[in-house]
Amino acid sequence: MPEGPEIRRAADRVAAAIEGKTATELFFAFEQLKHFEKELSGRRVKQVTSRGKAMLTRFEGDLTVYTHNQLYGRWYVMRSGRLPRTRRQLRFAVTAGDRRALLYSASEIDVLDAEAERRHPFLRRLGPDVLSQAPGVDDLASRLDEKRFRGRQLGALLLDQGFVAGLGNYLRAEILFEAGIHPRRKAAECSGGERRRLAGRIIAVTKRTYRTRGVTLPPSRVAGLKAAGARRPDYRFWVYGRSNAACRVCAQALKVVGIGGRKCYWCPSCQPREGSERNRKV
Repeated sequence: MPEGPEIRRAADRVAAAIEGKTATELFFAFEQLKHFEKELSGRRVKQVTSRGKAMLTRFEGDLTVYTHNQLYGRWYVMRSGRLPRTRRQLRFAVTAGDRRALLYSASEIDVLDAEAERRHPFLRRLGPDVLSQAPGVDDLASRLDEKRFRGRQLGALLLDQGFVAGLGNYLRAEILFEAGIHPRRKAAECSGGERRRLAGRIIAVTKRTYRTRGVTLPPSRVAGLKAAGARRPDYRFWVYGRSNAACRVCAQALKVVGIGGRKCYWCPSCQPREGSERNRKV
């Protein structure tokens, strides 16, 4: 499933194509939304933004198209009148000016007024979004100490969209590695310094991944690996998907453990179970 940085980049592409323009044609695949094709036609696209893994396309008149890519959804931006070469099914499309934005294969689409957006079951439970709301280190560190979060294993908590919106399987592994924290540790077991360190890594890794189109390694590390001939799959991650490979920091074999129904990758040396106040340089 695309994570927050991927959805934010998709929102950027769609915004560049249709934001500020008048929608001249819309398409909804689902019958219950068909009447919105005429209702939204002729309205200006006010904003295209993201909240976690959801995208919000806002129109004049306070109506918003909510979309969630889920596992298979994919956005395309094309010139008007053109379609991508794909076997996917078109679910939603907006044409504005000489560009059109098309969403394929997603099954979670709705049109919301302001009140419905506030009451939406997914949106209303979302935690802060690093890319659209810019929470600070203190904000996230404080959330880790809240009663509803502090008793949970961090490997599971970082998948909870109610804690921080937009984090997913690869981001949680990379964030915990950079923070030097074992995925089975609970927030309550972390010191204040560790919670601040984890909060800082949530912000930094998410923003870096957005800027680099999905690469979590710092640019200096990437440059060195590229110089040695590495391709993107070989320089993208610290630990994710690299079970039994050598840790990029200590050379120990990386491990994988099942947490939250998903595989979580970690380093037994850099992420000790008992914790560490050491601020690792990665």
